[in-house]
Amino acid sequence: MQPHSRILRAFLLTTASRLIIIAVLVAASSAASAPQSNSDDTQVSAQVQRVENGITPIPLGANQPPLQLNLQKLMELYKVPAVSIAVIDNFKIAWAKAYGITDAGGATPATARTLFQAGSISKTVAATGALWLVEHGKLSLDEDVNQKLVTWKVPENEFTKDQKVTLRRLQSHSAGLTVHGFPGYAVGEPIPTLVQIFNGEKPANTAPIRVDVVPGTMFRYSGGGVTIEQQLMMDVTGKQFPQFMRETVLDKIGMTDSSFEQPLPPDRAKFAASGTLGDGKVVPGKWHIYPEMAAAGLWTTPTDLGKFGIEIALSKQGKANHVLSQAMTRQMLTPQIDHVGLAFFLGEGNNPEEFGHDGDDDGFQADLIMFADSGKGVAVMANSDNGHALAQFLVQSVAKEYGWNYTSQPNPVDLLGLIASARGAQIAMQKYADLKSSSPKDLDENTLIQLAYGILFTGKVEDAIQVFKLEVQEYPKYWNAYDSLGEAYMDAKQNDLAIQNYEMSITLKPDNQNGIDMLKKLKQQK
Repeated sequence: MQPHSRILRAFLLTTASRLIIIAVLVAASSAASAPQSNSDDTQVSAQVQRVENGITPIPLGANQPPLQLNLQKLMELYKVPAVSIAVIDNFKIAWAKAYGITDAGGATPATARTLFQAGSISKTVAATGALWLVEHGKLSLDEDVNQKLVTWKVPENEFTKDQKVTLRRLQSHSAGLTVHGFPGYAVGEPIPTLVQIFNGEKPANTAPIRVDVVPGTMFRYSGGGVTIEQQLMMDVTGKQFPQFMRETVLDKIGMTDSSFEQPLPPDRAKFAASGTLGDGKVVPGKWHIYPEMAAAGLWTTPTDLGKFGIEIALSKQGKANHVLSQAMTRQMLTPQIDHVGLAFFLGEGNNPEEFGHDGDDDGFQADLIMFADSGKGVAVMANSDNGHALAQFLVQSVAKEYGWNYTSQPNPVDLLGLIASARGAQIAMQKYADLKSSSPKDLDENTLIQLAYGILFTGKVEDAIQVFKLEVQEYPKYWNAYDSLGEAYMDAKQNDLAIQNYEMSITLKPDNQNGIDMLKKLKQQK
């Protein structure tokens, strides 16, 4: 769910009939969600078209024409049913537009007001509410949170003897707390209380949230810590979290299409997109429920996220301040540890004014990028586990059109998966060789494994085997290379080769339990 643990994404081609449906519905949604403009309509329309069609061609090496893409083609290749975008220029929403359909296999066009889950972007909005409480004397950034927690207390141990868990450390992910992120709960499953989540008690599906590193000594992303922040806000206000956030942050900024309510009430749910897995299938029940609202529970639109980004940027300059003062906003955008402010991740190097966050909930991904001084930015939301992969290219197109001082290279796995979907595994492997020559530091022992699994999930077993074999060639001492190739050979019903590779994986890693289990299964079948 979080920016530091992007999950494996499958890259799947749609069928011909599916592509036709998407193409028709993209055109329909373009009309249904016309750009919102603060300038000449013709100029904005031209800018929108250049963003949609300005995806930088991907070079594929000698004797291969570059891969030419536009937004519609990216959606098809990544199996993203709907993507919605709001572009910010000069501290205003320049335009907002949605593309595609709200449900994979459905027929309802997405609009600029279609709701998506924001994932971990929720943390930045929640932090704004907590900082409002600091400014109003209800909380302190640097006191032990156990001083104000009532419903539950952070268990003390040897790590908290001298250094305590504070709000500042919760927001900057330096409180030493466990539990990186949350998978959410399927519709119809029992939903745990926050206390059950804190203690890892059923029906909670995550481990107990505990301090196992001295607070303040290192950055470690913790959605668990932000969930403690949620309880802290509820304890000091006596209000349910969605109500407090609506009154304190959302209404004041004009985020009228946003809510932290979990589950989403019917009057809002009818505007919500359905989450989509990496293979293009709808999340069972359409979406997951997140009682960890501060960490992952915001439903919103790119336009509302754009309003939020603009509010923070202008508040830094003392020109908005509907929620936070200029001084508090500047503290929020000041590095606390590494490149982390209070909830926001901050730009480095040539982009010190940049702040933002991304988010992953099951079947949804979102990105928010804002430049505090120049007033430029973008929010992209998709109802797909491949949303970040698509957004990388879309953000680059926006940056080029609006003259940002911004460069970012696509994730190699996303790039190679896209090439495999568009041109096949052999061309993707050729591109891997080019990347190995030009930027080897961007590749690691899992790059080809992730690519191969993405291909395997499409049913192209033989292509996946060729990529796994290249992985073995590239990393002959890596146990997981052989374990993965063994799995592909199992899928291909080539059990003797599967056995050979699983045995090699166990030779390199004797405690590889998966290899041990698969070997036993394979030998029983002989």
